[in-house]
Amino acid sequence: MSWLKRLFGLDRPKNAPSFSTQPQPQAQAGATTQQIPPERLGLNGEYDQSGLAKRVALAFDQDPTLDDIDTLYVAQTGSTVVLKGRVPDQQTLNKMVSIARGVHGATSVETNQVTIG
Repeated sequence: MSWLKRLFGLDRPKNAPSFSTQPQPQAQAGATTQQIPPERLGLNGEYDQSGLAKRVALAFDQDPTLDDIDTLYVAQTGSTVVLKGRVPDQQTLNKMVSIARGVHGATSVETNQVTIG
């Protein structure tokens, strides 16, 4: 199962762009005249309260070296990515933090709710 499917019940969007390190487009033309804050930008350019967490989950799915870990969850508080649960080792956690930090709109990654082992 994918991160996106397990955490949010969503399938990976067709032709999904990579959400790491590159700014994504704002809302689709005509949808609104205001810009969407980067942490609220959804998978398809729409406003989404959990947009950053969903884009981080998709970024995890897009990394071929990172398998879904069913004991770890991704959330967000504003522009902070929050990882919760358990990971098998420190190396995996470091990789996940690196990926999450690279997603546009993430200002920090919180791991104090993650246990290793």
